[in-house]
Amino acid sequence: MIISGGTGTGKTTLLNAVSSFIPEHERLITIEDSAELQLQQLHTVRLEARPKSSEGSGEISIRRLVVNALRMRPDRIIVGECRSGEALDMLQAMNTGHEGSMSTVHANSEKDAVSRLETMVLMSGADLPPQAILSQIFSAVNVIVQLTRYFDGTRKISSISVIEQNEQEDGKYEIKRVFEFKLAGIKNSKQLGDFRPCGVIPSFIKTAAMRGVDIDEKIFADSQNLQTI
Repeated sequence: MIISGGTGTGKTTLLNAVSSFIPEHERLITIEDSAELQLQQLHTVRLEARPKSSEGSGEISIRRLVVNALRMRPDRIIVGECRSGEALDMLQAMNTGHEGSMSTVHANSEKDAVSRLETMVLMSGADLPPQAILSQIFSAVNVIVQLTRYFDGTRKISSISVIEQNEQEDGKYEIKRVFEFKLAGIKNSKQLGDFRPCGVIPSFIKTAAMRGVDIDEKIFADSQNLQTI
């Protein structure tokens, strides 16, 4: 899962809230520039980056921490924020058995988030063709949650999107919105709107149900009906 949004939209706050649903028995490793995450699970290892000293030595980068985290038998890796080349290591971790890993990025939309991830992978110095980078992103990321801070100061989840393979074109992927916040004008200096489904059912819903995630069958049935409308 990638939580995307601009500065001050509440990405870290939402990441803290989402982490509360992680089962207690899982081993988590958090990696941050400065410790902001407040995970409540018992099996949590906190890693924090260290800047260079005044002599220009002793730096411990997020990218180095991500590489070392892979040797610590994590069930999930949670990177507070991807800003540079560590995005490549994060994507590789997601693609090599660490499902359920999470991170945040600065971006104005879900499409911008994918473009920013692509740019950050290039910042790692890896000489990869654009198609290979996009393939890594689309294989690793399932969900992009977009946050927006509206003019009245409220912060909302403006969209929840999934990345799925295009059924008509082999090897191609699509970003599909599952839910979105529909704007409905302004009243008394307040942003009006409501959350609406977009008629898309994530393909991983059935897999999640088979792995023991409690899913309301009625909601699932309603969603299937919605998709056919």
